[in-house]
Amino acid sequence: MANYRNRDGNLELIKENPFKLEKEIQTLTEQNLKLIFGLDFVKSEFSLNNFRIDTLAFDHDASAFVIIEYKRDKNFSVIDQGYAYLSLMLNNKADFILEYNECGKDILKRNDVDWSQSKVIFVSPSFTTYQREAINFKDLPIELWEVKRYDNATVSYSQIQTSGAQESVKTISRDDNVVETVNKEIKVYTEREHLEIASPEILELYEILKNAITNLDGVEVKPTKKYIAFISGSNIADIHVQKKALKMWINLFKGELDDPKELARDVANIGHWGNGDYELQIRDDNNIEYIMSLIKQAYNKNKK
Repeated sequence: MANYRNRDGNLELIKENPFKLEKEIQTLTEQNLKLIFGLDFVKSEFSLNNFRIDTLAFDHDASAFVIIEYKRDKNFSVIDQGYAYLSLMLNNKADFILEYNECGKDILKRNDVDWSQSKVIFVSPSFTTYQREAINFKDLPIELWEVKRYDNATVSYSQIQTSGAQESVKTISRDDNVVETVNKEIKVYTEREHLEIASPEILELYEILKNAITNLDGVEVKPTKKYIAFISGSNIADIHVQKKALKMWINLFKGELDDPKELARDVANIGHWGNGDYELQIRDDNNIEYIMSLIKQAYNKNKK
């Protein structure tokens, strides 16, 4: 898609300024890891067992490690390399925890890491049609992100989305021991799995709420282990689907939410799954417009 600069009603094409080296992409990404992916930086050029991981990061929302690799060339298999890195991680868990602890931020214990949520992210200026098709599975722990730099000093990161994937990678990879071993431990959650427990009324309620939230500009849906996250820059709301209700957390700190009807419960000092200090139990659509006014407060604070 072409980008243009508006000069008093006259459009000028903004040309791409290609990256010359993979290291340029790596440095830019690592310096802005939290902004781009919501991840915490752990280590650059992490070497282990003849492998060198470009960037090791940690996802505190998922309590999981994320491996990031940068590519300028197109001659590589995202599946083969991705699963090789995941296999390396699962076979050397103690080394990854030690590396995190030595970075000096805080201390991870063995039970603090959810290895089932591990994933690999490839970042490249472009991917081939073959590579794009290779990730077209509903449960693949591998993501492709394209990065573009332009001559007006802007940069874009965009995820390559799967096109309505229904097939599971597990059904076609039985002859590959590495893939099969990794798939036994790593689980990619889907929206459908979260909705299986819900009654028809709650399914309808979820769709109403989902449509209202995703109508906000730039909001993406990201299923996780415990909830379905709605993200724009960072989480704005998280929904845990129950049989007869939706439990929602609004990502604002205590004292930041204007809630005159007092529908939200203060969970700042109570253990809970989602992000933020406010929790709602939603059983019908009677207050959808009001609830959306609460969500918009988090959206306006946390959006990109």
